[in-house]
Amino acid sequence: MEKKRGKKKFIKDNGDDLWWQLKSGKVASVLCVSVFAILVRVLVSMHPYSGAGDAPKYGDYEAQRHWMEITLNTPIKEWYRNTTSNNLSYWGLDYPPLTAYQSYAHSLVLHYFHPDSVALYASRGHESSLGKLLMRWTVLSSDMFIFFPAAIYFLTVYYASHGSSSRKEDLAWHLAMILLNPCLVLIDHGHFQYNCINLGLTVGAVAAIFSKNDLVACVLFSLALNHKQAVHVKVEPHNRALFFAADEFIFCTGIFCPSLWEVPQTSESISQGLKTRVGGFGNIHCYMVAISLFSKFSDGGKVLSRLAPFERGIYEDYVANFWCTSSIIIKWKRLFTTQSLKLFSLTATVLSALPSMIQQIRTPSDRGFLYAMFNSSFAFYLFSFQGLLAVHEKSILLPLLPASLLALEEPLLFKWLTCFALFSMYPLLCRDQLMLPYMALLVLFILMYHSPSRKRVSSHGDTSSGWKKFVMPLLVVCSLVLHFIYLALNPPEKYPYLFEAMIMLLCSSQFVFLAAYANMKQWKLGCPASIENVKKVQ
Repeated sequence: MEKKRGKKKFIKDNGDDLWWQLKSGKVASVLCVSVFAILVRVLVSMHPYSGAGDAPKYGDYEAQRHWMEITLNTPIKEWYRNTTSNNLSYWGLDYPPLTAYQSYAHSLVLHYFHPDSVALYASRGHESSLGKLLMRWTVLSSDMFIFFPAAIYFLTVYYASHGSSSRKEDLAWHLAMILLNPCLVLIDHGHFQYNCINLGLTVGAVAAIFSKNDLVACVLFSLALNHKQAVHVKVEPHNRALFFAADEFIFCTGIFCPSLWEVPQTSESISQGLKTRVGGFGNIHCYMVAISLFSKFSDGGKVLSRLAPFERGIYEDYVANFWCTSSIIIKWKRLFTTQSLKLFSLTATVLSALPSMIQQIRTPSDRGFLYAMFNSSFAFYLFSFQGLLAVHEKSILLPLLPASLLALEEPLLFKWLTCFALFSMYPLLCRDQLMLPYMALLVLFILMYHSPSRKRVSSHGDTSSGWKKFVMPLLVVCSLVLHFIYLALNPPEKYPYLFEAMIMLLCSSQFVFLAAYANMKQWKLGCPASIENVKKVQ
């Protein structure tokens, strides 16, 4: 009972811990890092974007602008339908409806300041200076008002658990690792997307879990699922079924399992706990999915079918996942039907995520939950179906998010993943003419990672000395050589994508290694020694 009282007191005193952090000068560090992160984003946004000047369909920039055009000028029931006003072959909406609502909100801003940029039909390929400025501002404001507060919220909760042992230098370093991650900055503010919204909602949900705000966590995570293809849809000719990723299952277990371990272990109490907490979570999520998918849409099935374009195939472009890498030897698209590949993908994804889920159910913990997020998102990145989950080089941002949250505990894992995640997007960023910000942000990240404030950061993520002395330098040299080769040399005519394939092979090998390491690390959390250490910290 005494132990239980102590835990309740900790939860109750979170506000006092936050006030202590503000008085100790940490707020100044947070402000400095945040302002610098905003400045970096502004500088990156001055460079080209996806599809700049590349008619007739341009790129992701035009897709996002066109969605604003469509949501502003057509009825809601036609947003996902092929009509005379909405030609789905030209960047039709294929993200969940929360993205459509976001596009509508942004379209109001563009329409107020620059109506020509969202005029129906006439604005296709619109690239005026004011239009570009407003589009860039929509991303920056989304980042500032969603991702930034979520990251600060998470670190506030995270460092409150460390009490007076945490330093403002640690907090500033950790916040810089999250806000100045080169992959997210280059994709959102260079290439042009709104990943900051989806990832910000997810970080906020994680922070709410850590602070025991279950309802807030459910709402935020449901919003994240309804914003992008984190809601996974399976569409069959005679059967439409919505199923959710392992991430959400782990989220659900991460919410209800810890409280079950705090009550007497009787079948009745466990059953009651499951009904109360899982039932509450399920109701909230089902309501939000129903509102998002079907409110004011005449045919919810049309929305679902747009979210699962299986015609793209099991992989698209040179993404460093299992299917694309192994296709060098096994020609998946030639040997198997789409139906068979869907089954292979589903089986491989579930099996690769299963160990992480089982461990989190057996010995749930906040640390284990972060590892579970990392492992399950990596499972989807490596094995899921391209058409189902829109798996491409930018999807590496999903496992990169929990890795950044674990940066203090697993600094080497975070650094290694960030460097190779950035390298895996190198061909994409070259096509977007973002080489200068690519190199600048990579150098900035390395300098910040090895800054003096990191001296006291935990080195639990370090591996054996042999790996650090021989293998890591060799891999770094290989990546540097490939950087130069891709820019300076032309590939053979017979193999026009040879260099992309080499980059893909190198990056995918590192992703598999990091996924295996993180799974082993998560299972070690269930060992008696690890459990005892966690109890001492708490």
